Amino acid sequence: MNGFKETMYTSFSDNNMIPGNYFEKYNVKRGLRNADGTGVMAGVTNICNVHGYVIDDGEKKPAEGELILRGYNIKDLIGRAEEEDRFGFEEIVYLLLTGKLPSFDELEEFKQLLSDNRELPENFFEDMILKAPSRNIMNKMARSTLALYSYDEDPEVLTPEHEIDTAISLIAKMPVIMVSAYETKKRFFNNDSMIMHPLIKGQSTAENILSTLRLDRKFTREEAKLLDLMLMLHAEHGGGNNSTFSCRVLTSSGTDPYSAYAAAIGSLKGARHGGANRKVTEMHEFIKKNVSDWTNEAELAEYLKKILRKEEGDGSGLIYGMGHAVYTLSDPRAVILKKYAGRMAKGTEFEKEFNLLQSIEKLTPVVFEEVKHSGKVMCANIDMYSGFVYRMLGIPEDLFTPLFAVSRMAGWCAHRFEEINSGKRIIRPAYKSISHEKVYVEINDR
Repeated sequence: MNGFKETMYTSFSDNNMIPGNYFEKYNVKRGLRNADGTGVMAGVTNICNVHGYVIDDGEKKPAEGELILRGYNIKDLIGRAEEEDRFGFEEIVYLLLTGKLPSFDELEEFKQLLSDNRELPENFFEDMILKAPSRNIMNKMARSTLALYSYDEDPEVLTPEHEIDTAISLIAKMPVIMVSAYETKKRFFNNDSMIMHPLIKGQSTAENILSTLRLDRKFTREEAKLLDLMLMLHAEHGGGNNSTFSCRVLTSSGTDPYSAYAAAIGSLKGARHGGANRKVTEMHEFIKKNVSDWTNEAELAEYLKKILRKEEGDGSGLIYGMGHAVYTLSDPRAVILKKYAGRMAKGTEFEKEFNLLQSIEKLTPVVFEEVKHSGKVMCANIDMYSGFVYRMLGIPEDLFTPLFAVSRMAGWCAHRFEEINSGKRIIRPAYKSISHEKVYVEINDR
């Protein structure tokens, strides 16, 4: 039996490798990317514009990054919420779902609607989470999303009313599912205590997360506002990112919302997508342990070169947190987050580490040019600082990517709405077959 299974294991690679030159031969754009790194145009959207470069006379040229949600610059949305000293995530959710900014009364009613929808169905926690714990919170969030299908009286109906109600219900419940799954993981896999706090009505999403996650339920307004900022920055990022595209692909088939959103969660879980924030944290730990003087740029640069040469780090040759598929000169999310992170770290035990991250951001383009001999323009992306911010807030690493999903659910919902109303065709790209017809061999002759 061992030899039989070994044959199957070997076939996994042997029979599934396509020679790289075939992609060029048949003009296949691997990863749906053009030769210059830009994405293949796959749709039209009115939800979000992720701007990171300009095309001038057919040539891609770097530009400062901008993130525009329903026509509104993320800098303005965040800046106004800060000026008025209020939480802004719920406003962005409303904007994404409806296409317009809410009035004061509409926003208050919407916040109450989210608060009223946070409770999980009766016995859901016991039956769907506690009895089937998972080591991975994203896995449990995807499974719980699928499980909510069973609690919906008419889950297959594709009416505006059902889509809106389902979206609001899931956006409200995601933080509760996340914390419940985490506490269950602690109990079953970490041999730790499981604490389940009751929900407090009227809290913002950020306040709800901190009050249910922390043992003493205590947090400062500054901490809640920083988490709210993270939710705002992660809420939406265009239709081409892997998880949103996954949601649109499933939606185009005519499937139910729970299946589409669960697929998006599964996509975001990947280390090349939402899971990248944990890889950044892992890399930072390598650097902190192996660079004796964090303020010595020469020593830090040498270690970064070793990472690029696959001599250190995880062996991938990647400096995580640097570079982006769209942004070139700057990632507006990273620029904003860096400002707030520096403000909170100043004068604390985290200030030294914040300065280290700034040095990594500064030195990486230089060492990349030296090692790779490439003039590629690159900037820090949001993952460079997101894990650091979560650590300052005392949020466990297990929840870094799940928090991303909690926020991005709003964007997925908006794109599902648009796909239902405007897509009208199942998404089905072509694959070039390079297989050759074979003569069937009788079973006794094989």
